[in-house]
Amino acid sequence: MQQVAAIRELMRHERTGPPVFTKKDLVKIFREDNPPALNASLSRLVRNQVLVRAVNGVYVNALSPNLGADTIEHIARAMRRGHHSYVSLESALSEYGVISQIPMRLTLMTTGRRGEYSTPFGVIEFTHTARSVLDVLEGTLDVGRPLRMATRHTAYRDLKRVGRNLHLVDQSALDEED
Repeated sequence: MQQVAAIRELMRHERTGPPVFTKKDLVKIFREDNPPALNASLSRLVRNQVLVRAVNGVYVNALSPNLGADTIEHIARAMRRGHHSYVSLESALSEYGVISQIPMRLTLMTTGRRGEYSTPFGVIEFTHTARSVLDVLEGTLDVGRPLRMATRHTAYRDLKRVGRNLHLVDQSALDEED
């Protein structure tokens, strides 16, 4: 596929969603390309800085006007499609002001597999939870971002449950309302 046509297709599909695509998404978008041609097109688009390879199998439209602070959450969501993931642990507690440090990574709980991934947009750390979907939904809030946010009590419970360091937690801040 020609680069101009590829950019046009990426922008057209982005109107209905974020600037983040999995390889499966791109197979559907560029459906006329056979697998070797698609791989060559993707390599060329990455080389020409039209796409950014966030992690293996996940790409970001570098030309998108919609790139922003939530891009890393879109990447995380794409990485664990079909699973429930939410912002928790140090990331959530920092946003609530329960810990004063700002984590250098996005810490998430997921019903998918655990893992740590370095992307051009930041580090994403997934920690597995065996909690039920209902439990996940009850302990999180829709805050208008790509991923749900743990309540401050859920984030603290997750932190304790996975054996993370608790000495940075301001106990008085835990008692505030979400």
